Amino acid sequence: MPEHAQTTQGRLRGVNLAMIIPPLALVGAILVAVDARSWGEGVLLTLGVVAALVVIERWTAGDTSRVALPCLIITAAVWLLGVLVTDSHTAFYGITIVGPYFISQLSRSRRLAATVVLSTFVAAVGAAKLLESPDDVSGVLLLYVILPTGIMVLATGLMFANQRFYEVIERSREREAELAVIRERVRFASDLHDIQGHTLHVVKLKITLAEKLLRSDTERVEEELREVRALVSDTITQTKELAYAQRRLNLSAEIENAKNLFEAAGIRVRVNREADPDERVNGLLGQVLRETTTNILRHAQATQVRITLSESGITIVNDGAPAAPLPELSGLATLKERVSDDGGELTVEQEDGRFVTAAEFPAPRTAKPLPRAGAGAEAGTREDDR
Repeated sequence: MPEHAQTTQGRLRGVNLAMIIPPLALVGAILVAVDARSWGEGVLLTLGVVAALVVIERWTAGDTSRVALPCLIITAAVWLLGVLVTDSHTAFYGITIVGPYFISQLSRSRRLAATVVLSTFVAAVGAAKLLESPDDVSGVLLLYVILPTGIMVLATGLMFANQRFYEVIERSREREAELAVIRERVRFASDLHDIQGHTLHVVKLKITLAEKLLRSDTERVEEELREVRALVSDTITQTKELAYAQRRLNLSAEIENAKNLFEAAGIRVRVNREADPDERVNGLLGQVLRETTTNILRHAQATQVRITLSESGITIVNDGAPAAPLPELSGLATLKERVSDDGGELTVEQEDGRFVTAAEFPAPRTAKPLPRAGAGAEAGTREDDR
């Protein structure tokens, strides 16, 4: 049984232990006090109650296999002696508790037969009281046959229902675990697509540029090839980090990477840095920017791109969106689910040749201004034309 199923079942049985044993022990004590007319009868009836409580306690621990049969024999003997020797009609109490637990340990094909046999035994022992009291047929049938047998059948039915309940809970938890595994596989596949799909497209772009410059600017070609080599090496590193669950994108690095790619493709870039986004969603915003950058390079004929950072998220706007509907962007669809899971919202709009991708999260209480020193920071207020 899976560990999570055992944990759930253990908790449920722990609740049952706290809820069932006290009332059953109380009822057993009352029956002993009311029905026992001597110390011997009291000891006999108490033995049946104790055997029942032992089985229940072991059941809460998930291990009744070693005690079910001995306790069943004890309670059966208590019922037999109670009817034929001590005239105790409450002696059936123990066997009506132990019997259903014993039956539950059997295979499904044997449970019905065991229920019939055990109920017949209880009824037959009770009916034997007629040999001693032939004049009180109705009383004997009620107290020694109908009542014990009815309780036995009812308790067995409740035990089957209880087991069915546990099986449903366990299956539910197993399905949850399977869904979690599937979601993790989808996440891994999406991350792998983000890394390698993005890299392959950029490599294609740079090699195409290198081919155009092969005869006119060999130094630029060498530079492009060095960048391709560095990009492939970085992708290998990121893939390893992904495999070992160590990958985390850096938004600032993704902004610089996006700028370089757009500039290499002849697209003007403007980065407006209004404030630092919450550090908690930094990596996720980096994924949104990376996926959007790849989509712009693949699907748009953009001439300019504007990237805006705010304390609540990121917005990327590009022109050159085709008039026809864009193909399904599966990467953004997956990211939309991730953003939603983190309490944010990812929106995608296409209108009048402009394509807008925006990821917004609840704004933090305080916004930390982004340092503006250096050329990278000044990119927030300037337009690059290349």
